[in-house]
Amino acid sequence: MKYFDRLPKYRLPLVLTLAAAVLLSGGITLLALWCQPNALRSVLIIFKAQPLLIVLNALPVGLLLLALTCLLRNVFFAASLTNLFVCGLSIANRMKIEVRDEPVFPRDFALLKEVGQIVGDYDLRFPMSAITIVVAGTLILALLGCFIRCTPFPIARLRGWLGRLLGTTASIAVLAGLIVTVYASNDLYNSFRVSNAYYVPSVFNELGFPYCFCHQFTTYPVDKPEGYSRSAVEKWECEAVAPVGQGKDVNVIMIMNEAFSDISDDSIFHWDKDPLPTFHMLQSDPHAITGRLVAPSFAGGTANTEFDVMTGMQTNTLSKTTTSSMRVVNRNLDSLFRVFGADDYHTSYIHCGDDWFYNRENVLRWFGAEETMFIDQMPTPEMKGRWVTDDYMASLIEAEFESAMADGRHLFNYTTTIQNHMSYTADKYGADYAYPPINVSVPLSDNVTSMLEVYIEGARDADAMLGRLVEYFTNREEPVLLVFFGDHLPYLGDNQLAYTEMGMTQDANWNALTSYETPFVIWANDSAAAELDWEATVAALALPEHLSAAFLGASVLELTGRMEENAWFRFLCQLRREVPVVQKNFCILGDGTPTQTPGEALSAEILLWRQWSYYKLQQKNLE
Repeated sequence: MKYFDRLPKYRLPLVLTLAAAVLLSGGITLLALWCQPNALRSVLIIFKAQPLLIVLNALPVGLLLLALTCLLRNVFFAASLTNLFVCGLSIANRMKIEVRDEPVFPRDFALLKEVGQIVGDYDLRFPMSAITIVVAGTLILALLGCFIRCTPFPIARLRGWLGRLLGTTASIAVLAGLIVTVYASNDLYNSFRVSNAYYVPSVFNELGFPYCFCHQFTTYPVDKPEGYSRSAVEKWECEAVAPVGQGKDVNVIMIMNEAFSDISDDSIFHWDKDPLPTFHMLQSDPHAITGRLVAPSFAGGTANTEFDVMTGMQTNTLSKTTTSSMRVVNRNLDSLFRVFGADDYHTSYIHCGDDWFYNRENVLRWFGAEETMFIDQMPTPEMKGRWVTDDYMASLIEAEFESAMADGRHLFNYTTTIQNHMSYTADKYGADYAYPPINVSVPLSDNVTSMLEVYIEGARDADAMLGRLVEYFTNREEPVLLVFFGDHLPYLGDNQLAYTEMGMTQDANWNALTSYETPFVIWANDSAAAELDWEATVAALALPEHLSAAFLGASVLELTGRMEENAWFRFLCQLRREVPVVQKNFCILGDGTPTQTPGEALSAEILLWRQWSYYKLQQKNLE
């Protein structure tokens, strides 16, 4: 140590300290970008075309380095720690993208206790070259700090701990302020050109990890509900439940059909041939229940409806600001898959989209799905235009059912279609596709007429899918319960253009829920009806005309005799009887009364629902 003290040391003046901080911040930022999965050269090309990204990536690194410089009074020691932290996060981001196709988010810090278990689930390949360079750079910077120090601050009163704390606090305050303003701006974030705005790992790679990481601090929030107590919720979780295996052995197929609706039933339409014959037939089938599902959003938000139905939580109650429920999931959750899986069902999920969209690949695993199938796993998908057909999806469901039966297991399957997705432009199914014309009693613009023709053609195919499956399962001896519903109403022009021209928005029946309503049908084949004692069970179920999407899954569990196997879903079944629709500040009570003031006791039950949801999303560790 005495020898070390005799070594020459150099003190940087204030101006050179600041210059060194800028240069070191730039170097650390470049190294963090180099650690990403894509080539640094491609990132720099993007940055050259959009130079503001250079500032947005380097600024948080620089402010962190400045805060540590003020605290340690040594720019190289500060750079050493900053380099280790920022580049370490960047390497973690690279590894997470490679094994889970998902970047590192700020909320991942809440999972540090589970990191050991998570790491054990994957065959990790550590990027040793990047790790070696980052560690070497960190050590070199620390060594330089031993020989190159900073000149004392010129104001004597700020040379001690007061100055250190003031400088550190000011730097962190500026960084925090930028995160909740500049970095939080969705307009700014969405203004940058990227190859695929919906593929988050690609956005991270192209816009830079430091910028995207800071942006994610304020996205997908989950608010802690009023009066939340973890210990209280844990008691609810531990309430006694019935042993698994109490439910009826019926196969359950749930199909969430893209934008399925019955707007074609509006009185302005005059049909020579009914576009929805199967759905209308099932409305009078003695083995069917039909009603109106209240989705979480209008004309979009497919994944949010999935989340609500599968988990019994409500997207709209997770945060006061807009959030994406699939994006807030980062742990195992109770879901329909887990309840049926506990009864030794084969549980599967089918979607003809990409597995990375809304992070479904990971989320469905956290939901407990035994098997998932996405577009890249589908053998020779049949297309209509550029869309996978609903008829092809029906064939996959049939094949999945045949496979489960061959294995001697019951099946729970959740399928999400995509054929009738917007936009409803005339070229959707090809430039020369001939759409059946519509006959209406009110004048419509050419644009709206075209959109309706395209949309209703998709609705015809959705109904045909339903008809195919009803016929298929009618002819099966195995008991099957089929649940078919839309995820949201279709987007038919800005400001509800088509709905307005059709006169729907001016109708006295258009109310606070109409924009969110889609039809649903629950149908049992003869074997399932017998197994479930259909008439008595449906009467006891007492399902109302309107039902929030978050109650649909729990109602299916109750219908199949599984309500008592899970405390969470049992609570939902009980709450549904008191208030079957909760949509933001609007409710429909069990007796059908609409209200915005559900009363003190019922408000407490709704708050309990939200508190329990928060616990599941943020704190519960489910094996």
